[in-house]
This record gives sequence, structure tokens and C-alpha cells, in this order.
Amino acid sequence: MLKGALAASVTPLAEHGSALDEEAFTPLVDFFARAGLDGILALGTAGEGILLRPEERRRVADLFLQASDLRLQVAVHCGAQTTADTVALSMHAAEVGADAVVVIGPPYFALDEKAQYAHFLAAATACAPVPFYVYEFAATTGYAVAPAVLERLRDNASNVVGLKVSDTPFDRFERYLLPGFDIFVGPEALITEGMARGAIGAVSALASAFPSKVAAVVQDPTLEGAAHLGELRAFVEHFPRQAALKRLLGRQGVPVREDVRAPLRGLTVEERDELDAWAETVLF
Repeated sequence: MLKGALAASVTPLAEHGSALDEEAFTPLVDFFARAGLDGILALGTAGEGILLRPEERRRVADLFLQASDLRLQVAVHCGAQTTADTVALSMHAAEVGADAVVVIGPPYFALDEKAQYAHFLAAATACAPVPFYVYEFAATTGYAVAPAVLERLRDNASNVVGLKVSDTPFDRFERYLLPGFDIFVGPEALITEGMARGAIGAVSALASAFPSKVAAVVQDPTLEGAAHLGELRAFVEHFPRQAALKRLLGRQGVPVREDVRAPLRGLTVEERDELDAWAETVLF
């Protein structure tokens, strides 16, 4: 079972985003471990997972698990456009030793409750008994997962144990604070409020670049700490997120390139200069 503070990690890429940068995975995981994180979510939104080919996603899962070497929990996001691909990726994650499987609903088509249930049940069954978490992020998928679907899943698949919830504002988040589920907060500004209401940790994209800051707020939740994380996240969101997080890692000596997978884009010269100037005030 997952716990604590997890980085929704970037995925190291090379060759203008067209290839995996395999040599960068171990230094990245070392950075997370030194910062006091409890784990990693691989291949989520920050990790560009939906843009990678299935064989690349399997390799990324392998690389993060090898680099972690049991030092950190490794959850693997296996959500894909089709149920078949989601099932295959979930099965692979279980086979290679992932600590958890996380699945977002397929984007584009607004699935009704019957389709949501069938999709998530197939994925959970494929990775059982590995703990399974639904990734709720309506702004990305285009629709919300119905709480009734989650309760039915919990009742019919013993490995369905929790959710990562990235919805904002808090009135949209709190509808997923359901009994019997381990809830992880996605929006950093909601960590303290969410944990006060029963969430057990956070899965944070910001933790890719600011792992110690996020870990500190999860370990000692305060409104001031969460507000500060919210301010950091808001500034990062002025830029192409994945490229910005990778640039910030590079500024801290982690050998991760800025390369992202198209159609995502990198930073312009002006954006890089602005981000660097800001980084001097918050990183060092």
C-alpha cells in the first residue's frame, strides 16, 4: 500500500523527446530518495505517459523499479486510450514488481458509469493482487469518475484501495473522500486541507523539482506550507510544465534534459531565462 509523499515524476527523454534517456533514471531516483520522498508515480501526467508507446512505457516502469532498488515505493500509471492497452500495461506493472498500479480514465470519450466500471475493473483484475488506485482528474479526461463507480469497484475487486485526486477547487476534491479508500492529494495547495479530512498523502508533480519541500508539507501539514507549494506550482504552470520541471531539475545538478515528447513543447529562450531567474530565488 502506498503512503506519504510521492513525486509524480517526469520521464527522462533524449533526442528531442523521441527516445528514453536511460542513463538519467538512476540519478533522478537518487535525487528523490535524498530529498526524503516516500515514492514515485511513474508515467503520469508529468511523466508524459500517455504520449509514450506501450513498449516504452514498459521500459520506463522497468527503469524506475531498477533505479529504486526497493528504496522508494514505485507506482506505475497504466491508463491508456483503450481497455486492452490499459490491461496489458497493468499486467506488466504487476509482473515486474510495481508497488501499485494507477489508472486514469481514457480521455476524449465521456464514459458513462457502466463503461467506467468495466474499464477500471478490467485493469484492476489484470494486476491483482497489486494495490490498484483510480486517478481522478476531470480536467484532463473530460469527465469525472462517479463515486458510485468507485464504491462498486471497491466492493467487487479486493485490490481497489484508493485514489489520486487532482480535481480543484476543494469542493470538487472532497466528494472523493470516501470511506474505505486511501486518498492521495494531487493539487499541492490542497495537501493540508485534504489530509485534515482523511487523505493519507500526496502524489505531486511539483515534487519532481521540489521534492524536499513537498515531503516536508506532507510530513508536517500546515496551511502556510501548502499555500507556499501552491504558489510554486502556480509559477511553474506559466510555462510548459514538463519542460519547466526538467529545467528545474537540471538547475539542481540532476542530469535530466529538457526534452519532451511532441506535441508538448520545450521552453523558449525567453521562458528559460525567466524560469532561471526565478529558480535562483527559490532553489538556492
